[in-house]
Formats: sequence, C-alpha cells, structure tokens
Amino acid sequence: MAVLAGGTAYVVRTAIDNANAPRTPIELPSLLALDPNAPNPDEDALKEHAVQALREARLKAVRDHRKVLDPVKIAPKAPGGAGFSPAAFPPGSTPDPGSNKAVGKEMAESRGWGGEWGCLEKLWDRESHWNERAMNRYSGAYGIPQALPGSKMASAGSDWQTNPATQIKWGLGYIAGRYKTPCGAWAHSQATGWY
Repeated sequence: MAVLAGGTAYVVRTAIDNANAPRTPIELPSLLALDPNAPNPDEDALKEHAVQALREARLKAVRDHRKVLDPVKIAPKAPGGAGFSPAAFPPGSTPDPGSNKAVGKEMAESRGWGGEWGCLEKLWDRESHWNERAMNRYSGAYGIPQALPGSKMASAGSDWQTNPATQIKWGLGYIAGRYKTPCGAWAHSQATGWY
C-alpha cells in the first residue's frame, strides 16, 4: 500500500510541476527542420555558388573561344555519403536517357502530372540529361534529379546510387514537397539557375 501511495504522490507531484513549468512554444523553424524538402539555406547557397561557377566558366570559355562547358560529368562510380560506401554500376550498364525519360513520364503521370511533363523533361534535361550517373562538377549534386548530397535519395530506396527509378521517385517527391509541381520547379530553375 505504501508503494502505491508513494507512486501516486510522485505522479501528482510531477503533474503539478509540469502544470507550473513555463510554456515554450514550438517555433516554426524547428518544425520545418523535420521536413526533408524544406528549403535548406546551406544547400541553396551551394547550388547558387555552383551556378555562379558555371556562369564564370562559360564566360571564360567564350572569351577564350573554347567550347562552352557542360556542368554535368558522368561518374564512373556512384558516390557514397551519409554512411553509404561508393557503389559500382552493374557490369555492362550504360545509362539510357530515353528509357529513363520513359520511366519518368510514367511516374509523373501516375502522380497526376501528365500535363506537367514538358516542364519536368526540360528541368532534368538541363540538370542531368536524364542520366543516373550525372554528377555536377561544381556542386557535387548527383543523379537524375541532382540531389545535393546524393545520399538524400536513400529515403526512396537503398539502390539510389545506380537505379534511375529510385532517383526519379525521390526527385518527384522533392519537387512535390518544395515546388508543388514540375512547372513550379522549372519556373524556379529558370529564375535562379537551380531548383
């Protein structure tokens, strides 16, 4: 009986202490930190820096009468990051942007974005040429949607390093969470040079 009474006293005392404790409201930035698609100032600054570096390289190339640089390089081995080790691509596999586009179109239509296909196609043509091995030589962004860092795509599947469908799935979720639609992402990309 004494244990029960002591336990009851503890519960009552804790309830009184909690009722008298000062209230700390949850702030909006801490709630946004839980959303993986919320704007991240550090990543956005890195993207902006990469765009500026590309513009400077293109300007220098034009001045020197050389070929304009493409920011996309094709990675010979998928990068690691966030606890993932670098992954080798399946033997004999070569990226097929045509089929990656077909998968992307089908996945966009399944989200109800059939009318947004033109925006998505142009967006990822610019970002990666729809190549699952694409890595931005300035920022290190990776894959078809150019995730920064690429390991973010692990939330869509453990094969994010080499599977175009996993990359597209993550990219569509990112667009929905941050820009609502592919045309929203394309408009942002047109305005800033990144999305």
